Amino acid sequence: MIKVEHVSKVYPIRGGNRRVLDNISFTLGRGEKLGILGRNGAGKSTLIRLVSGAERPTSGNIARSMSVSWPLAFGGAFQTSLTGLDNVRFISRIYRQDYKKNIDFVAEFTELGLYLKEPVRSYSQGMRARLAFAISMIIEFDCYLIDEISAVGDAKFHEKCEAELFNKRGDRAMLIIAHDPNYVRHHCQKFAVLHDGKMSFFQDFDQANNKHHHNLQMSF
Repeated sequence: MIKVEHVSKVYPIRGGNRRVLDNISFTLGRGEKLGILGRNGAGKSTLIRLVSGAERPTSGNIARSMSVSWPLAFGGAFQTSLTGLDNVRFISRIYRQDYKKNIDFVAEFTELGLYLKEPVRSYSQGMRARLAFAISMIIEFDCYLIDEISAVGDAKFHEKCEAELFNKRGDRAMLIIAHDPNYVRHHCQKFAVLHDGKMSFFQDFDQANNKHHHNLQMSF
């Protein structure tokens, strides 16, 4: 289970502070899939980073009793001076995985070809996302954090991602944010809307989506 208790996140800005998340609490159990809607800049990606452990909350606590992935489609964990192959080797060693087997999978999944032998710093954002997603799939996590993965790659790549995540790992917990509300509708059973640092929770997608659209209209 992931237990988020009274979490707030504040970033210092010129002339003061910006409170991105304000006293958020929720739990995510094994197999549960929570979709989060919110406008750009609402703090969705910040929440994902906090749950992953990439950042720490300003206040509150996040407890994890199951293994949690890094944000899928997020390449920040890479050693950019190393090649794609070296990054796969590095991650495989940390998690005691079969490096050669993992390389075969990553090469086939990403279709990066000779770029796997190039430093990651030379990759485009999309190429890094492909590599990050493929490496996430070689490690079996109890919970996957999905940060706008639907925005990466072409239709063929989306199909491969769908098969790996929702067919092969349909029994895992997932925390999903996406620009496309239908992506959340299709894959989640629980829904939340993040607005002005606060989260509202819904069991029904249409109610969550209506709230999300209302917030968008109020922003203009």
